[in-house]
Amino acid sequence: MKTVNENGAKPSGIIPEAFGLSKKYGKMVNGIPFGNFVDVLLGTPTTAHILGGSVMGEDPSKGVIDKNNQVFGYQNMFVCDGSMISANPGVNPSLTITAITEYAMHKIPNKTI
Repeated sequence: MKTVNENGAKPSGIIPEAFGLSKKYGKMVNGIPFGNFVDVLLGTPTTAHILGGSVMGEDPSKGVIDKNNQVFGYQNMFVCDGSMISANPGVNPSLTITAITEYAMHKIPNKTI
């Protein structure tokens, strides 16, 4: 299954503000700023983070987990890592993973003793 951009601009591997800032900083420290050549050549962002594999879906035919990160067909089994992200969001996915995990954990009721 391939993820497609449904609306809006597709993510870019080039952020002009970051490029300008890195050039200024490079001059300050006598360094040479550079980026990932795939990002520049293809104009698409890349990530070193492993994503996909257990993506969200409406039902088991469209994904591995539901909107609350619970694995279809299993009770009390949740996926809360990069495998729940279906495609590269164009930025480091760590905060996205954290936010979705926080949302999923909020849905689990507290135990009463």
